[in-house]
Amino acid sequence: MRQRIVFWGAAALLALMVLAALLGPLAAPYDAGLQNLELGPEGPSAAHWLGTDELGRDILSRLLAGAGTALWGPVVGAVGTTALGAALGLVAGYYRGWIDAVLMRVTDLMIALPYLLVLIVLVGIVGGGYVWSVVALVILAAPGDVRVVRSLVLAQRDLAYVEAAQTLGLRSRRIMFRHILPNLAPTVLANLLLSFVTALVALSGLSFLGIGLPPGTADWGLMIEENRRLLDLNPWSSLAPAILITLAATAATLLGDGIFDRLSAKGVQRAGD
Repeated sequence: MRQRIVFWGAAALLALMVLAALLGPLAAPYDAGLQNLELGPEGPSAAHWLGTDELGRDILSRLLAGAGTALWGPVVGAVGTTALGAALGLVAGYYRGWIDAVLMRVTDLMIALPYLLVLIVLVGIVGGGYVWSVVALVILAAPGDVRVVRSLVLAQRDLAYVEAAQTLGLRSRRIMFRHILPNLAPTVLANLLLSFVTALVALSGLSFLGIGLPPGTADWGLMIEENRRLLDLNPWSSLAPAILITLAATAATLLGDGIFDRLSAKGVQRAGD
């Protein structure tokens, strides 16, 4: 019962955040960029539930408007990382030989690099930009998924159903993506959500450092950096986006664990039947 409550609670929390990303600007009580220099930084009030920042902008409105930039980048990054990692892992594990050797040496080299530091350098070289940050993150984070998928494919490669498909003359691409990949679904989906957490933390960190998004953009990571000097005047201006990032990362991790357990249990049950 506790596991079900945690699973559906995490799913509901992520669903609310996705809804905020879709409808945030429409649901915000004020324009996220509206400034009121006469008001300045103030604590929570009836007019501003989470207070205002040093430019008099409503914190709640900026949180709702910033959900889009805070979440869609990590979602795209996680999907790209998982797709690239699964494809390369399938190829390496299925064909083996020199293809596997080359892909694994490149993967080992990239895993050995401090990806966050390399990400900062790469984004700085290309001149910043949120899109380039996501692209660089996909390339740097994919090697971890390549190793995981490859190890699973090696375990599936010599099983009877793969040998039967090869005997029937099915193409290698069909065997990999129509027969082997579905059996890897629990791990691939769990990795997808973990990749979302990695991308969320990494992109929020870049925003905190002032890389990727222009100043003044409504974004959770950027809000932490902009308002960290206001902790004595309105702590919610910085704490609220930090709490939302933490909640999103925690919910995605718990949801990934729950999906893995559920799909794995169904797979065991089917195998028993």
